[in-house]
Amino acid sequence: MSELRALDLPLGPELLTEIRRAYDDNAAVTILDARWSSARRDEMLALLRPHVIHGPGGLQQSYENPLECEAGDGAMVLTSGSSGTPKAAVLTWRALEASAQLTSAALRRGPTSVWAAVLPPSHIGGLAVLLRSLFTDSEILWADDLIDASRRGATHCAVVATQLSRYDLSHFDVVLLGGGPVPATTSENVVTTYGMTETGSGVVYDGLALKGVDLAVIDGEVFIHSPTLLRSYRDGTTPLVLGPDGRQGWLPSGDEAFLDHSGVLHVLGRRGNVINSGGEKVWPEDLERLFASVAGIDDLCIVGEPDPYWGQRPVALVVSQRESTHILDEFRMLATQSIGPWARPHRIVIVERIPRTPSGKIQRHEVVGLL
Repeated sequence: MSELRALDLPLGPELLTEIRRAYDDNAAVTILDARWSSARRDEMLALLRPHVIHGPGGLQQSYENPLECEAGDGAMVLTSGSSGTPKAAVLTWRALEASAQLTSAALRRGPTSVWAAVLPPSHIGGLAVLLRSLFTDSEILWADDLIDASRRGATHCAVVATQLSRYDLSHFDVVLLGGGPVPATTSENVVTTYGMTETGSGVVYDGLALKGVDLAVIDGEVFIHSPTLLRSYRDGTTPLVLGPDGRQGWLPSGDEAFLDHSGVLHVLGRRGNVINSGGEKVWPEDLERLFASVAGIDDLCIVGEPDPYWGQRPVALVVSQRESTHILDEFRMLATQSIGPWARPHRIVIVERIPRTPSGKIQRHEVVGLL
């Protein structure tokens, strides 16, 4: 058995030092998010149950009700909580090393990869950037933002879609894009990644599985077998199941997808998000990608609204200064031309903001409350 260390440290060299120390000591780590409210922090600590909390300058605090870890456990990473019920995925050091090695091999563009550390390390995407310097020859560059990192020589960065639209990232060799729907068009240096906390970061790049990763689509749902998968959740439960090849340890993703004739994975969206309108499936993610190109739209989200005749109808929640009737006309025209009349939004709701997780994912359980 080993201990779990909660690292209450900002993104920076001290955090990386403590992660390295935990690895050397065969201990596990979890990264606390400084943006949490005190109530949220208490809730997450109760879920994680660490042995000790490490603060800045070596400050340590024992946790009253710790839970043992299994030998080899490396990181307890909280899921995004987009469903409203976050869990803590248990990733072994072996799985984390496999993720770092696979990613570094796939994204190497020169003798050295210098990663800009800008994503929150409490999420798997940000933590994975740091771990590449622990398990590979990749280097970390600490920067105020992505522009600063690019000017100072960073060659690689990991971002979410909101950062991609906000910054000029053309000077990076590789821009690893994850955390949500992919824009309709991206520049040549952008590599889209598909994965989740449970897969130890991305395992599919530009639709193709990384070396050693197996994919299967069963009844429309993508299943994943990978050396990077979680061992279990912190509460001892496991989502892993028997796979189509008879092997144990496949992860049902919860995503609707298909593999084309070239073996490229096309993810349609979360199965729980699909809108059934008159027997036709409407994927919110498809509409969100489509409508994001409309002028004057700062942010948006598509959800299903109950309808006595159709079962459900799409509704668009939009952050915009434009007149809602004009937006609705454009959305309906685009939906009809690109998908079909069943995908036309029933109505537009103007909101001040779209609730999102720190990694940019829409918190759809909160969005429904805005209708």
